[in-house]
Amino acid sequence: MARIRAIEITNFRGIKEFVWIPSPGLNCLIGPGDSGKSSILDAIDFCLGARRNIQFTDADFHRLVVETPISISVTIGELDDGLKNLDAYGMYLRGFDARSGTIEDEPEKDAETVLTVRLTVASDLEPSWALVSKRAEAQGQTRNLSWGDRARLAPTRIDAMADYHLGWRRGSVLNRVSEERVDASAELAKVARDARAAFGDKAHDQLGETLEIVAATARELGVPIGENVKAMLDAYSVSFSGGTISLHNEEGIPLRGLGVGSTRLLIAGLQRKASEQATIVLIDELEHGLEPHRIVRLLDSLGAKETDPPLQVFMSTHSPVALRELSGSQLFVMRPSADKHEALNVGASNDMQSAIRLYPDAFLAPSVIVCEGASEVGFIRGLDQYRSVNGQTSISAKGASLVDCGGGEADRCLKRASVFNSLGYRTAIVRDDDTKPTEALETTFIDSGGKVVAWRDGRALEDELFLSLTADGVSKLIIRAIDLHGEDLISDHIKSASKNARDLDAILTEALGDGIPIESRKLLGKAARMKRAGWFKSVTWMEDVARDIVGPDLKDADKGFGRLVDDIFVWASNAGR
Repeated sequence: MARIRAIEITNFRGIKEFVWIPSPGLNCLIGPGDSGKSSILDAIDFCLGARRNIQFTDADFHRLVVETPISISVTIGELDDGLKNLDAYGMYLRGFDARSGTIEDEPEKDAETVLTVRLTVASDLEPSWALVSKRAEAQGQTRNLSWGDRARLAPTRIDAMADYHLGWRRGSVLNRVSEERVDASAELAKVARDARAAFGDKAHDQLGETLEIVAATARELGVPIGENVKAMLDAYSVSFSGGTISLHNEEGIPLRGLGVGSTRLLIAGLQRKASEQATIVLIDELEHGLEPHRIVRLLDSLGAKETDPPLQVFMSTHSPVALRELSGSQLFVMRPSADKHEALNVGASNDMQSAIRLYPDAFLAPSVIVCEGASEVGFIRGLDQYRSVNGQTSISAKGASLVDCGGGEADRCLKRASVFNSLGYRTAIVRDDDTKPTEALETTFIDSGGKVVAWRDGRALEDELFLSLTADGVSKLIIRAIDLHGEDLISDHIKSASKNARDLDAILTEALGDGIPIESRKLLGKAARMKRAGWFKSVTWMEDVARDIVGPDLKDADKGFGRLVDDIFVWASNAGR
């Protein structure tokens, strides 16, 4: 059945202009709030939905500019024979080139035959639907899809009001699962009459005084209503139709009482069964009402893992679980601007797919700080906690996400950061300087808008701490290391780093005297970052050190180190700008 090939939106809500060539399967929109994800789903629904009218207001126009009409165009491919009927739609058939994403007004030999439906809303707020064709326009012709075809193409919306689909109402998924149609008109009419009569027999006991007043007033005014006026259920109000029939469980309890998550799961499964008739599904905030394991089940029911997708799904999510389950080819990052919105496909390269699996949270944030290792992640988190307690806004509240690159070769941070940078995320790197990355790669990253904060003069983070903090701060670092690992291990590390020239006792003696000299501070930095046995090489250890020791000491520490720290937090605090 039909699939959407192209979407064009102008002057609709926060979107001034948007053009998108979606995939024929699952299309998941991600990005920060207010980036236009829900508006795109609404636009598809408004344009293709089987409804005769929609209530628009001035607020639906971009920046309230009602002089410029709202225009939503949806191009539909994979047409069945009825939609390619020349007598009905011949003048409106167009050609779509999947390779270039272009649409030609004339069907081409090597192009797919498509139809384009356009919804236009002018300042009078009246919606107007029409098929797009320059040929027909030139001849003064215009038409829309027939109502039957609109009903067949209409997307299934699975949202907070999804329980609508658990009854045999017009457009519900139950009417698409099979060709069966309910016809209980005679029985339902009898039920309605019996209900009216039963109520009328008892109503006089409850409303007798009122009925007598009505009868007397009618007699006085000569209104012919008879002597025995009755209170009965309104024949216009008490009526039954197919929409009155709904699903119930074995105990007779309506299924519309199911939780939001269960309702969404059931309807998604039913939509899968109905895919021969209707293939387009819209889901805003996929994760709403669902636990992680049921998010996975919902995605599976929508065909997320299938090579030949049974449905074309348009959805939005803020769930890391959903991102982990999807391929990068199914993810589209919304990139809004004042003049134009874009949906950038994440892509399924090895680097990209690896980043999605490891850091799905980062893809849901506007800004990403790629840290060389766990130490940098813990360092920034700990300082952020210290700053928050002291009245400054947390960088997480500003939309900055931390990514642990896991150490490794010097270019690893740049490769990981470039993944995010290429998709329009504000991206920064915080790295050691003991091993330098390829200069050309770093220059390219910076030129493309990336930010790099590197520790100074060939130092790692541990070097900076022992060389930059005050004497009191360094002493506290040593004490914390002893608390974590014991005196023997710390002493062994100092001996190893100094080739047995120094040990812990010698360092502590210096601390009690005139203070630890620069050479001993360098030695401590080296000992603290020994591979596989670093004193603070975990997120938790460094987080505690940064919050408890570095944060309070920073105001009196080396100014150059302080400027680097400020550089990180100033950049992160501008995440929303």
